[in-house]
Amino acid sequence: MPRGNEAQCKVHYKGKSDDFIIFVDSAQAVRDWKNDKTVALATVVSGWKVFVTHKHGNHGILDGASKGQLEGEFGTSKDDDVFKQIIENGSIVESEEHGRQGDKNISQGPRMGH
Repeated sequence: MPRGNEAQCKVHYKGKSDDFIIFVDSAQAVRDWKNDKTVALATVVSGWKVFVTHKHGNHGILDGASKGQLEGEFGTSKDDDVFKQIIENGSIVESEEHGRQGDKNISQGPRMGH
């Protein structure tokens, strides 16, 4: 997972019963894989976990998808098959995470009245 100000790329799949998200290395890697299926899926996918957002689109709390949810939506819970379906039929979402903000140590110097 990216930290700080690194770009984050994910693929959002709107299913019949829920929304599914997987994290990928880059949008270009997804496009390359779609054009050439001989590219290893491992060079595209980042994290090998399918997340579910409970019908909140590509936002909200991400929970790990259960085997039952995957089988109900995709007809299989086999990782490779599920990832392929999500990448082929999902939409790429790129965003940039903002670094952590706020005071790091409020007891330093003039920030705190003594």
